[in-house]
Amino acid sequence: MEKEIEITGADMRLDGVVSAARGGKPVRLAHQVRENLSETRRYIEDNWLTDQAPPIYAFNTGVGGRKNIRITQQEMEAFQVNLMRAAAAGAGEPMPDEVVRAMMLLRVNAFATNHSGVRVEIVERLVDMLNKGITPVVSSKGSVGASGDLAPLALMSAAMVGAAESKVRFQGAVMAAPEAFRRAGMAETIDLKAKETAALINGATASLAYAVLAASDARRLLSNASISLCLSLEALRAEIACFEDRVMAARPHHGQRRVARSMQRILRDTRRCTEAARQVPPWNAAGARGAVDAVPPRIQDAYSLRCAPQVHGPVLDALDYIDRILTTEINSATDNPLIFRDGDRYSVISGGHFHGQYIAQAMDLLALVVTDLSAISDRRSERLVDPACSFGLPGGLAAVRPGVNPGLSGAQSTGTGLVLENIALCSPASVISLPAKGNTEDHISNSCFAARRTRTVLENAQAVIAVEMLLAAQALDIAEPSLAGFAVGTGTRAAWRALREEVPAALEGGRWVYADIERVRTLVVAGDIVDRVEAACGSLWGD
Repeated sequence: MEKEIEITGADMRLDGVVSAARGGKPVRLAHQVRENLSETRRYIEDNWLTDQAPPIYAFNTGVGGRKNIRITQQEMEAFQVNLMRAAAAGAGEPMPDEVVRAMMLLRVNAFATNHSGVRVEIVERLVDMLNKGITPVVSSKGSVGASGDLAPLALMSAAMVGAAESKVRFQGAVMAAPEAFRRAGMAETIDLKAKETAALINGATASLAYAVLAASDARRLLSNASISLCLSLEALRAEIACFEDRVMAARPHHGQRRVARSMQRILRDTRRCTEAARQVPPWNAAGARGAVDAVPPRIQDAYSLRCAPQVHGPVLDALDYIDRILTTEINSATDNPLIFRDGDRYSVISGGHFHGQYIAQAMDLLALVVTDLSAISDRRSERLVDPACSFGLPGGLAAVRPGVNPGLSGAQSTGTGLVLENIALCSPASVISLPAKGNTEDHISNSCFAARRTRTVLENAQAVIAVEMLLAAQALDIAEPSLAGFAVGTGTRAAWRALREEVPAALEGGRWVYADIERVRTLVVAGDIVDRVEAACGSLWGD
């Protein structure tokens, strides 16, 4: 049986969230967490849930602008239902299932910190839903990321309690939540008690779910970008002395040096990136091979080649920073109010941990660096199809019957279109604030949009990197008859072979280019090419 992820509220890692959200890895609540939650709730019920207790926000009062309205214990369960229904707004297409699953797990881990005061039965029900594959259908739009992601969390929670209107995905079909619970052998409904709705819907947890998956995807994207870069360097027979560690040490940014080292691993034993190889024309229309006139020394390459570590490096440094932010968020209590143990008693303090500004700013940064990563990749793709920049390769990489065969310029143009979209999307979302809820929420983070937008930026960038790989592999195929005596690097060859096992060369044209781009993009997303390269030359990031 696959080892479960133990939920403690203190040590959840990003990769654990990803493995449960995407891979369905089972989870379980730590025994001590279950005991702590039960003990805290017993105290609450014995001491606070009486009509004689002083006003305690959300336990016996309204919320937000109605915080001064006292709610009796007799009315409390009706208030939980009404509050959830009122918050269950939202619009737009459903969130991806993996994002909803991540959101559920993150809410469980937040409760496991034992600062929320919910019953253990609520937490266990979310755990059971994860393990049985019951995934709420949640609208993706409509959160401002201030009192948390109220709308998406309310839609998730409504499904969790078995609201008749709620839909879930279970066993490959969408159905009413109670029906799924019945089929799964669970109670069809569960009631919510004092404060539990507020605890469930507070926190920028939808934002965090998008963000954790995006950060994971961005690391894989950067590895693929190192590989696509090296494929282009070999295809253009670039000068690579500028990537030596002694050069990097002269301006020793951590990410820049690590990127250069990853390139050196991929390019190990290359003879293609040498002056001797640069003296051999890779192709000409008449079919002539071999050197004709001496080729002037390259001296130095264009920025998209020579400055790649200086552009890819900041992405790696940003990812390290973002991971620290997200790891802290994952293992935090984020609803309001929070409960703290003071000896044998507990106290309540209202705070603002539900505010999503940390996530919003981290996702703005991620969108920015991924956009730049896609932009420099697209500029390398442009050099590959432009005969004025490709050092002897045919225009559009049309090797046979140019004219009749338009080549792959259309693929490159697709990459440019995606970069243009990314440029528009990477405008900062975290500085956009409009007051909400009668000016109670007078500064919002916009974190859910920031994170959801960044997912789109990443999807675009994955296709841009796929285009560069497709073009660079085509360029290597065209040059191989002339340059077979000049071996490409160990990692480059592994990537080239992996690509050609899935997508044949398009030397004569006539291929359905969309399908080729999509197939390579699938390899990029899955990490298949990275796996093949690392099998050949070791971990790209092992220092």
